[in-house]
Amino acid sequence: MMKPQIKSLVSVGKMLPLMEAFYTIQGEGFHKGTAAYFIRIGGCDVGCHWCDVKESWNAELHPPTSIESISDQAAKESQTIVVTGGEPLMWNMTPLTTELKSKGMQTHIETSGAYKLTGDWDWICLSPKKLKDPLDEVYQKADELKVIVYNLNDLKFAEEQASKVNPNCILYLQPEWSKREKITPFIVEYVMKHPKWKVSLQTHKYLNIP
Repeated sequence: MMKPQIKSLVSVGKMLPLMEAFYTIQGEGFHKGTAAYFIRIGGCDVGCHWCDVKESWNAELHPPTSIESISDQAAKESQTIVVTGGEPLMWNMTPLTTELKSKGMQTHIETSGAYKLTGDWDWICLSPKKLKDPLDEVYQKADELKVIVYNLNDLKFAEEQASKVNPNCILYLQPEWSKREKITPFIVEYVMKHPKWKVSLQTHKYLNIP
């Protein structure tokens, strides 16, 4: 069981359940191909059946780690930091981004948008899920909307989501990895008919990198 002092620090974002952190190439969306340091925070209750990091869901499995330790390690690797999960906005992200910003880093977040937006972000990737709608404030501040397409019904969901984001938000359709061979041709055809959308691929998986 977590000690009360540690639990208190986690509750205010001074410590976070760190699942993993690694330096790699951003594989998806607008910044694909960019070297970036990923900070994966444990904890998620959105529960997508096709999630490829289900081990991130239970925050209790991942050690509470001080934001100073997280940011110090990040500073050794890259100027571009991507905070992902799990669902990082389950926790207060302001202390972590304050630390990262103090070291001159660019802060990116990947989120379902289902929780209050905390933190100071240079780039917000909103990847909404049907099980838990994003909050209005995340729609309004999202820099990119990335909708995972598992079946053709998801294209209707994508349009519903696109109607809610701000006018400058970049729109992406991304095939769910296990269905990529079947669904990608439909996405390509859809984007050609609806060019406000772009195709996003999980290029890191093709490259066989984290």
